[in-house]
Amino acid sequence: MNRRAAAFAIPGDIETLTGGYIYERRLLEGLREQGRDVTHIQLGDSFPDPTPADMADAVVQVASVDPSRPLILDGLVFGSIATEGLATVTAPIVAMIHHPLALESGLDPVLADHLYRTERANLGLAAHVLVPSPHTARILADRYDVAPDRITIARPGTEQPPRPRNPAAPPLILSVGIQHPRKGHDILLKALARLTHDAWQAVVVGSRYSPAHADHLERLHAELGLGPQVRMAGRVSKAALAELYAQASLFVLATRYEGYGIVFDEALAHGLPIVACDTGAVPDTVPQTAGLLVPVEDENALALAIDRLLGDRALRDRMSEAAAQYGRRLPSWSDTCRIAGDILDHVSR
Repeated sequence: MNRRAAAFAIPGDIETLTGGYIYERRLLEGLREQGRDVTHIQLGDSFPDPTPADMADAVVQVASVDPSRPLILDGLVFGSIATEGLATVTAPIVAMIHHPLALESGLDPVLADHLYRTERANLGLAAHVLVPSPHTARILADRYDVAPDRITIARPGTEQPPRPRNPAAPPLILSVGIQHPRKGHDILLKALARLTHDAWQAVVVGSRYSPAHADHLERLHAELGLGPQVRMAGRVSKAALAELYAQASLFVLATRYEGYGIVFDEALAHGLPIVACDTGAVPDTVPQTAGLLVPVEDENALALAIDRLLGDRALRDRMSEAAAQYGRRLPSWSDTCRIAGDILDHVSR
């Protein structure tokens, strides 16, 4: 079969440990494994708030892509690149939208409006749009006027656990997410300080993506007196993270918004009950049989849900089994890449 060559434009370091970068790195690798010639175009790391130099360089690079080679454009760039610059691209554009940029937490209203208008205009230039979840697909159709037949859902793939579960004692609460306001680690720390059960331990894994917020979390950890019972582990190796998943008894992420949330699939594959927030794509990603969802920004509700699972071993075991069963049915990265590859061939025709 003749598989279309393509280009994939991604800002910054493709090895960055966030869900979006992991998705795009695996997609790039998987498309190449299909036998495709896929050029990786590295753009400046200042997107989605690009410097003038990074903006000018991005326009030049994407406009130079051969028109016979579809261009997958990362959402951080696609939603913020100047529309007049994007209009100079002659290659078919496939937008990779994890979630609309205007929905990022804590944005200044003026900036949010600018991002909304830019992304909406740019979506009119895309031949097709790839999204990771039905939630993002609905937002693009309802708020950005993208025709549903121009949107394809390519759910992230999931690797099955490399080792069997070996829950630690006392029960380990695991949270995985970069230290960024949207991930809600501040709410998690406040919730942990409210727990009535004292036989537990917690580890928060995630790089210092936002230095100012990471410093805030350090101060909050000290102010709450959480001490060694709650460890802010930062970035850890893949092997160390696999060990933590194996040792954990439940997974908690107090996220303020998710366009998908790869870590939830990882937790399900490891058979972990989940406590998270009822926001964005989380209800679509976390089955009711395997998780408890609480309102965003509500540390008391989060604490009560964690307490409930810590105190009810039978409930925890039922949710663990439901999570494991669901996790075994999740798509692989090969499934994700097959869907994306079909779109590349389609827009080429």
